[in-house]
Amino acid sequence: MKKALLIGVIACSLSGCASLVSSATSGFTDNLSASILNQDDPETAKAALPTFMVTIDSLLRNNPDDPDLLASGATLYASYGAIFADDDPERAARLTARARRYASTAMCESYSPACGWPDDTYDEFVATLGGIRPKQSEFLYTYGFALLTYINAHSSDWNALAELPQLEALFNRYMDISGDEVNGAVYTHMGILLTLMPPAMGGRPEEAREYFEKAIALTDGKDLGAKVWFARGYAKLLYERELHDRLLNEVMAADPYHDGFTLSNVLAKEQAAVMLAEADEYF
Repeated sequence: MKKALLIGVIACSLSGCASLVSSATSGFTDNLSASILNQDDPETAKAALPTFMVTIDSLLRNNPDDPDLLASGATLYASYGAIFADDDPERAARLTARARRYASTAMCESYSPACGWPDDTYDEFVATLGGIRPKQSEFLYTYGFALLTYINAHSSDWNALAELPQLEALFNRYMDISGDEVNGAVYTHMGILLTLMPPAMGGRPEEAREYFEKAIALTDGKDLGAKVWFARGYAKLLYERELHDRLLNEVMAADPYHDGFTLSNVLAKEQAAVMLAEADEYF
């Protein structure tokens, strides 16, 4: 998994962050989040996000058990660690570890059986998922998002990779309880998870294709990151050159300026250009 893991999902995640923390900081976070999501210069977003992260940290000093603030901090640290610190493995590991701690505490505060998740076996973990209700779905999604970035940043640690089955079970439960409020980024997450391995080693690419297509349809094609990961996770895995090139050329030709997706779309176009340039060598 590379930096592109989070392209296309950062928009939904940061939007969720704004809604979670707005009660604590009024309209400021909504406006700041919207400004970041609609920023067409990634370097500006990279420079701006740490201020927002430290702001959440300062709010947590006086409200250390506030699940909304914790979930917002988890989203910010996970997004920054995965997208803007991926060239510094040690820093990415620190940032995503903090994201996971925040997300874990948020889940613990909102659903007490989750307090044991860090030490639970797979079966113990799955047994607790059935008690999670729709009112906790946003915290569940945030925990999954933070765990995904943590595994990515700690991919050399087999203990981290061993948590992938838990992550799949978590996202399945999230989709079960979210209904119309589902965060569409979860479909991209599921597509990625199901294509991490080739079919001979347990990968499920055809199921993954359905998830990628759902992610694209949900935003009417405005989320270019979903197409990048459809090409990377599915088309490359199955050596489908025609599909690979079609998806990436659609990304390159698309207008990146869509409310809430501009930053992620600019990043997606950068990734698409790299993948097209490397296609002849790969295929």
